Amino acid sequence: MVTTAPYGAWRSPIGAQHIAAHDGNPEHVGVVGDEVWWTSPRPAENGRRTLVRRRPGGTEESLLPGPWNVRSRVMEYGGASWAATARTAGGPLLVFSHFDDQRLYAYEPDLAGGQPTPLTPVSELGGGLRWIDPVLVPERGEVWCVLEEFTGPAPTDVRRLLAAVPLDGSAAENRAAVRELTDDTHRFVTGVRRSPDGRRAVWIAWDHPRMPWDGTELKTAEITADGTFSGVRTLIGGPGESIPQAEWAADGTLLAASDRNGWWNLYRVDPDSGAAVNLCPRDEEFAGPLWKVGFRWFAPLPGGLVATLHGRGALTLGILDLHAAPTPGAAVGGGAADSGAVGGGAELRPADAVGPWTEWLPTLAVDGTRVVGVAASPHTGYEVVELDTCTGHARVIGEPHRDVVDPAYYPQPVARTFTGPDGREVHAHLYPPRNPDHRAPDGELPPYVVWAHGGPTSRSPLVLSLQAAYFTSRGIGVVDVNYGGSTGYGRPYRERLREQWGVVDVADCAAVAEALAAEGGADRDRLAIRGGSAGGWTTAASLTSTSLYACGTILFPVLDLVNWATDGTHDFESQYLEGLVGPLAEVPDRYRERSPLHRADHLRAPFLLLQGLDDAVCPPAQCERFLAALAGRDVPHAYLAFAGEGHGFRRAETMIRSLEAEISLYGQVFGFPTEEVPGVTLAP
Repeated sequence: MVTTAPYGAWRSPIGAQHIAAHDGNPEHVGVVGDEVWWTSPRPAENGRRTLVRRRPGGTEESLLPGPWNVRSRVMEYGGASWAATARTAGGPLLVFSHFDDQRLYAYEPDLAGGQPTPLTPVSELGGGLRWIDPVLVPERGEVWCVLEEFTGPAPTDVRRLLAAVPLDGSAAENRAAVRELTDDTHRFVTGVRRSPDGRRAVWIAWDHPRMPWDGTELKTAEITADGTFSGVRTLIGGPGESIPQAEWAADGTLLAASDRNGWWNLYRVDPDSGAAVNLCPRDEEFAGPLWKVGFRWFAPLPGGLVATLHGRGALTLGILDLHAAPTPGAAVGGGAADSGAVGGGAELRPADAVGPWTEWLPTLAVDGTRVVGVAASPHTGYEVVELDTCTGHARVIGEPHRDVVDPAYYPQPVARTFTGPDGREVHAHLYPPRNPDHRAPDGELPPYVVWAHGGPTSRSPLVLSLQAAYFTSRGIGVVDVNYGGSTGYGRPYRERLREQWGVVDVADCAAVAEALAAEGGADRDRLAIRGGSAGGWTTAASLTSTSLYACGTILFPVLDLVNWATDGTHDFESQYLEGLVGPLAEVPDRYRERSPLHRADHLRAPFLLLQGLDDAVCPPAQCERFLAALAGRDVPHAYLAFAGEGHGFRRAETMIRSLEAEISLYGQVFGFPTEEVPGVTLAP
């Protein structure tokens, strides 16, 4: 029986505990011998990440019990934090970064009674010593990593370089035993990639004020007989060219992703001259923003094939055959900086994997003829998927999707393109209300929440979202906006936000909300906005610069641009605002005028503010100053701060309370009943 009830008052079987139990997804896959390994979240275990191994027979087991947490804090966002190698005797050797102390540890999981043993020392200076993107070099008895070393107490007192750590534990209490492979000429570096013959190395570097999607350099060096680097130089790249990944193929071919033609395309690069050939010139992305060190959008296979993620917006898995690739000749796809022409006059096209998956994460691993990655669809969450390139057959091999409730309660999302200011395109994903047990009264329009993603140089994928289902199954629509500045649509689209943060993102979100109301799909009087991190900024900026929204949910936000640019965040993003807003020394008034903190007197709408007290990216002090600026004003709000949480919530109890608080906000503002949540009774 279908019950008529107001939007927002629909009874749903999807509880906050379901979202908390299934939050996060597998990441950082790798092949170790004949096994597949990946990291997996454990929200119920204080939000740690464990390492899962899948044996050839299909059984899965956690390699590391709590409290081991396979996660690095390099650049605060971390990335590839483990490496392992199969050995003929004694089983695999694992090296990983442990989140609690950021030391590197070695572990032999098949050794009875064995425990992880430290390889690196603890430093009490600033943020200490941190490690990421490890590469095992067993013939030298070392693991090569990115080292992030703090030199003082400030978040920006830091150096980064490539370093070699001995596997015998001799550096566990002795920093001097760590061998530095490069100097700290560049502020940021990624992990090293060695050529198949072990004689060359490549890595990626960049410097303030650029972010890695603005401009990077592909560096190379000769590896000498004693394991040192010689002749370090730049192959390609520069201030206006973003190179997020480079890899060697088995035959010694060097491949790199570059956006020199306006899209991240895949290039063959001559390791001597730096001449670059665009292998597949397309208005598509074959890579993305390097938010985490060790992201992998493509992976060479033996025999001249390359597994690559590609697409506009959503990324799918395809296979390129380099035998049909461009050959040296005239410039292709990237202008004068390129060399190469399409061989045989035929365009190289990826052969896409067949299956239900429409979105793949930037983590690929290969072994022989198989490719392993992590993928999802609008109807399934992220799963570990294996593709056999010989047969074309793809299958789920790890963490298979399981419906927590009847899928009839899930939303049916659709991709939409709206018209924004000046006629520009704005991409969004629409999640209309859906519940088989309920219908709304005739003539009632649904409330909608605009979601603004973080980054802001990022993108929201069109995949099954239990968090969206939590709202849509209660009769609240969700529209996830990939506003100007988002990735996946070419460099010009993401550069719309250049010096326009707080303007373009706010206007694009508003344009989508207004369009939904104008076409009769949403109640104009019951529009809300929510977002975390950069999305928290967009939410707060929207609430303090427009009167469109009835309320908003602000999660771990940027609220004061001046403070955030000078001493309010970590080193990686400390000069991000140079591109997003403009040089502080040149446009100081712009920083103040756009900051929600300094526009608090414009705020009228009720809001919920959620913050982790251990957040190093958007520290809680900004929230406290924002609330102080509202003191004495009649603005209903609630503030929840969570001890032990950093930038983004990982603990089950935090996620449950924050979701229940958010639905309570909408109930109080939109006028439908919700359960009372302690601390969320709106009051000035």
